[in-house]
This record gives sequence, structure tokens and C-alpha cells, in this order.
Amino acid sequence: MPRTRRPSAQTLAVLHALSQQPRDWRYGYDLCLELNLKAGSMYPILMRLADRDLLATMWETDPVAGRPARHLYRLTRSGMDLVAELKAQSARGRRVGLDLRTEGA
Repeated sequence: MPRTRRPSAQTLAVLHALSQQPRDWRYGYDLCLELNLKAGSMYPILMRLADRDLLATMWETDPVAGRPARHLYRLTRSGMDLVAELKAQSARGRRVGLDLRTEGA
């Protein structure tokens, strides 16, 4: 049975940030800084989205010497479809917790 619960405001913010450049790989730490979320909130969100096949993940291919490799994240096709649906709901006036409409829409 699929979940019908609305995503949290933090999850919506993460989806929105990732949707700005959906083909680009992003570091969780950079998302934390951009969205002003603590790692204790960000990484569970990223793991849940990945577990639901909304995010693709991979390890950094060329880590900086002396630092462990980091995970990278980006939206999958399903993730992009979800963001499009949330934007459509927002455009129709349905409250989704964050205005996900595109600029000028």
C-alpha cells in the first residue's frame, strides 16, 4: 500500500533544492548549508528518499586526499515526477507546504 502522507516541509525543501538542477550530483553537506538544515535532519531525509527510489546515490569518484569519499545525491526520474506533481498541486492551489511553482508560473 503506497503512503499518502504529505512530505514534511524539510523534505519538500530538499526536493525543491535538488530539482533546481536535477541532473547534477549534490553533496548532503552542501544541501545542509543551502537549506540551513542540520545533518541529523538532512541525512535521514536523503536516506528515505533514496529508499523510495526518488534519489540516486553514488560515492564520490575522486575524493580529496586525507578525506573519506562522500555520498552524492540527485533526483531519479521518479523523484522528478514527484516534484512535478507537487508543483502541479501547488499551481492548483492545493497546499503542499512549500510553493514549488517555477519562476513566472
